[in-house]
Amino acid sequence: MSARRERLAAAVNQLPLFLGLVLLWALLWGKFSWLNLLTGVIFAAVVSIVFYLPAVQLSGRLNLWRTVWLFGKLLFDIVRASIDVSWLALGPRYTPSNAIVAVHLRTRSDLILTWTAVATSIVPGSIVVDIERVDSTLYLHVINMPDVAATEKFRSRVLATERRIVLAFGSAEDVERVSRVRAEEDVRRGLDQVAGPHTPADPQNGAQA
Repeated sequence: MSARRERLAAAVNQLPLFLGLVLLWALLWGKFSWLNLLTGVIFAAVVSIVFYLPAVQLSGRLNLWRTVWLFGKLLFDIVRASIDVSWLALGPRYTPSNAIVAVHLRTRSDLILTWTAVATSIVPGSIVVDIERVDSTLYLHVINMPDVAATEKFRSRVLATERRIVLAFGSAEDVERVSRVRAEEDVRRGLDQVAGPHTPADPQNGAQA
């Protein structure tokens, strides 16, 4: 791809974000006028130049059914988590058992990383406290994590959220990567179940008991 085509692709890729800034400017004024539109374009241009950030790579694909399922499941999770948190707050026997949980995402897309962080944080009971962009890791403060099983269950929910986001509007590469990594994890989990729990070694001769 030539340099001219690369610049054109980058401009098209940033167009939705640019228009979003213009829309935000218009919403702040509360009414539409040609003057607000002009100043909004100037505002968006200044922000894009002065506060330049690396381009966010949009996938260019959208699965309508998967998107509806994503937001429907997210709404259900918010309602359910709100009830759970309320029950914990009102329960007289609740013992605080908070934890910082690291979740390594399967994809390496900044957009998917951001969407997963936002989707997880708006569900009551957990909030993102740090992000490792290099290896796509979220660090979340989570309430009611009494044991390792609860931690693994929460980690699985975050990865399921990431998968729904990828299937809704992730790139074809993201979809392929998520499917491949998930298949590898299923195979590994199946092998662990077949092998069964390891028997501790005999301290006298090093052999398994």
